[in-house]
Amino acid sequence: MNDHGPPAGTPAGTTTDAARDELLGRLRPLSFAVAYRMLGSVTEAEDVVQEALWKVSRQTQEPEGLRNPEGFVTTVTTRLAINVLRSARARRETYVGPWLPEPLVSGPAGRPGPVAVAHATAPPDAAAHAELADELSTAFLVVLETLSPTERAAFLLHDVLGYPHGEAAEIIGTSVTSARQLASRARRRITERRSAALERTPARQERDDARRLVERFLAAVEHGDVDEFVDLLAEDVVFTGDGGGNVPRGLAFTRPFGGREHVARAIGGYTQHGEQSLVRLVGAEVGGAPGLLVMAGDEIGGGLFAAMSVDVAADDTGRLRITALHSVVNPEKLGHLGPLADLGRLAAAVHELRGHRRGR
Repeated sequence: MNDHGPPAGTPAGTTTDAARDELLGRLRPLSFAVAYRMLGSVTEAEDVVQEALWKVSRQTQEPEGLRNPEGFVTTVTTRLAINVLRSARARRETYVGPWLPEPLVSGPAGRPGPVAVAHATAPPDAAAHAELADELSTAFLVVLETLSPTERAAFLLHDVLGYPHGEAAEIIGTSVTSARQLASRARRRITERRSAALERTPARQERDDARRLVERFLAAVEHGDVDEFVDLLAEDVVFTGDGGGNVPRGLAFTRPFGGREHVARAIGGYTQHGEQSLVRLVGAEVGGAPGLLVMAGDEIGGGLFAAMSVDVAADDTGRLRITALHSVVNPEKLGHLGPLADLGRLAAAVHELRGHRRGR
């Protein structure tokens, strides 16, 4: 009985089914990490990962096998993502309202799958985890949307994933000089276009402090403590909502808006008028950082209505405040997280409640 190596008759260099399954499981987090950062879409990233791993599986069956599985899957994933991104750019140019990335969520309402896969790539130490949160943040991914597909690939491979320019050039399929120029141009454009919130956020923001701030904000909104949650907002806080034209009127904001009082009125309106009976807030990690989910009330069927990421930074006095809120309500971007709210039913309930209020 042969207890070592592939079964008799297996060509040298090929991989057994069990070994291949183990390899694919090990490579999946890396492939998803590359694809999601490239695309900002969980759905598109999963499709790319599936195709990339299929190519890995095919390659392991060849006589020469795979000498560098990690390098191979990174190359294949990046090239597939570049192709997807090129076709996606035309769709995003005609997108209705602001575009935000599909959120990665973990926490009370999160579930295993792409969320767990993405976080499996996180290093265990807190400082590295904080850097991962920056890389997955909504604000950062929105800035990456300003880059061309090859600029994005060159920047992510070199500056985020740590590949030398030479290896990045091979993956993208260009010269070393070109890869260096692409990354440099991307870095310059990111510096020019990144939001004030991103610039003010320390690279190694204390996660516990940020989480406590978001928890205080969540509790204040739920309890209708307007003064408390207004005080937690920065003067120039900005709210951006992404409904993609797929949300009934009255349930989504179609344009970004800013200012402490304006944002406070928008968020706190339902606490003042009884609409808190229609939704509830749940703390969660969104994009690797503290955030919250908006769930429909059980009396109208439950389900997820929105995933909101929160940017936190210190003001001039050193006090932490919320500088930006990014709310994804487009149901096409939330389906990977679990059951969704019935938007028609929620809209009707909100309309009825506001009608009663006007009739008083």
